[in-house]
Amino acid sequence: MRILFVVDAPKDWPLDIVGVEVVGARQYLTEPTWTELRRARVFNLCRSYAYQSVGYYVSLLAEARGHRPSPSLATIQDTRSRHTVRMASEDLEDLIQRSLGSLQSDEFVLSIYFGRNLAKRHATLAARLYELAEAPLLRARFVRREHWELVSLKPISADAIPPEHHGFVVRVAAEYFAGRRPPTRRRSKARYDLAILVDPDEPDPPSNERALTRFERAARTVGFEAERITREDFSRIAEFDALFIRATTSVNHYTYRFAQRAQAEGLVVMDDPGSILRCTNKVFLAELLQRLKIRQPRTVIVHRRNVDTVVDELRLPCVLKAPDSAFSRGVHKVDTRDGLISMVGELLDRSELIVAQEYLPTEYDWRVGIVDGEPLYVCRYWMASRHWQIVKHDASGKKAEGNADTLALADAPSEVIRMALKASNAIGRGLYGVDIKESQGRYYVIEVNDNPSIDGGVEDSVLKNGLYLKIMNTFLARVERLKRGDA
Repeated sequence: MRILFVVDAPKDWPLDIVGVEVVGARQYLTEPTWTELRRARVFNLCRSYAYQSVGYYVSLLAEARGHRPSPSLATIQDTRSRHTVRMASEDLEDLIQRSLGSLQSDEFVLSIYFGRNLAKRHATLAARLYELAEAPLLRARFVRREHWELVSLKPISADAIPPEHHGFVVRVAAEYFAGRRPPTRRRSKARYDLAILVDPDEPDPPSNERALTRFERAARTVGFEAERITREDFSRIAEFDALFIRATTSVNHYTYRFAQRAQAEGLVVMDDPGSILRCTNKVFLAELLQRLKIRQPRTVIVHRRNVDTVVDELRLPCVLKAPDSAFSRGVHKVDTRDGLISMVGELLDRSELIVAQEYLPTEYDWRVGIVDGEPLYVCRYWMASRHWQIVKHDASGKKAEGNADTLALADAPSEVIRMALKASNAIGRGLYGVDIKESQGRYYVIEVNDNPSIDGGVEDSVLKNGLYLKIMNTFLARVERLKRGDA
């Protein structure tokens, strides 16, 4: 497996590590050599991991390409969360006090290189922090108030390594690649209680009241005590065994922080943080589908250097998507070259990469609901009246939706279900809704959604209560596996 160090400016890379290839970040994102590479370990050493920056996309697309990034996107998000840092400080409190207790200053910075620190007395603390945030280069900052506290834990870029540390980094990197890595530990697990996270003020929640009531009833049937919680209950997550998110998810959002915290506390989580990260970014999905050779509309990952090629590759009209577009928002149909240039510029002001796809007009989209790798329901979501999308938003914020109908699995096209399973299995084993278009007798995967809509009277109209029981039995099986220590 090839080992890649992806950096902003390869000419400024200060270290010579045997067996490592140094690659520029923009080259990694855009050049076919790296897009088509099949087996690689990518160490992302960019200066910034800010949302939708170059560094962010290096880790995102490395996952899409099957390249095993470090730090992963989940780690990047974890280290940006104050809640995660506070939780780490609490979990490691005794170790922090033992390791730093003899210091005279009121502030201390710990550099962690491939899980190691130069000072042996900090070896265990460095290893535990690396376990929490597995990134090749980390910097932890502590302050002493009444006692020592961890206040930040962040990946750092290569140019942040002091020159006097270069020799140590080369040595521990060589040991890391030889398999001599810091040990990791497993967390303990707990009880049979289910939290259902909802947002009472959300105008378009993923489940209506009828569905939520049926989820609660199904949970009790299989052996859970179910309780609805809101964003105000963040501090209570550890009281539960499992978390079911039924509020619309997003990466820079409290729902993602709930998923992170629940997973760190040892809960079964749906939607898990990895699924949220992958499904809410259209660039990731486009690369993933391409790598797996799953048919999608002709697609171009657009950046500032290839804007002029989009029309030639896709023809007009075409569809432009912001990476985090959802519910028909952030998705734009453009009919002219001038309109495309204008909209691409607007979208690239907010993200380094966006998605352009050929326009496939259809009367409806197929939606396949999947849980734990098994099909659950198949719907047809019809386009809004005189509109090219399922949901039509007007300038005042009002919306109109097309109708929906649900089919028995046996009555749905087998190819639709097969494609949906292949696409969702590449994301994970959670709860997903896969959207597929049918055009001229061929099927195209449009996207894989975490947190899919499940409304009473729509998605459950075939299976009825069986749909809710299937999902709750999935939670139960996972909790029991965790309690036995099988997962």
